[in-house]
Amino acid sequence: MRNLTFYILDVFAEEKFEGNQLAVVKDAGGLLDIQMLRIAREINFSETTFILSNEKRNGGYDVRIFTPKEEVPLRVTQRLGLLM
Repeated sequence: MRNLTFYILDVFAEEKFEGNQLAVVKDAGGLLDIQMLRIAREINFSETTFILSNEKRNGGYDVRIFTPKEEVPLRVTQRLGLLM
C-alpha cells in the first residue's frame, strides 16, 4: 500500500484535546474497501473519514466514512466535522 496523508482532528471542541477525535485520510480514491476498513481498525477512532479526491464536486468532497467495524452512511455530523 502506498503512503497516505492523514490528519487527526478534534471536532466539536472549543480547545485542543477536547471533543471527538476524527481521523481524515486524504487522496484515498484508489483504496479498496477492505483497505479503508483496515486503516479505520488500526486508527481505532469511532470514525475515520476518507477523502476520495482533492477536487470539489457540487460544493464539497466525495468522502467515505468507516468505523472500526464497517462503513457507515454519510451523516450531517461527519460533514460538519470534515469542514472544521
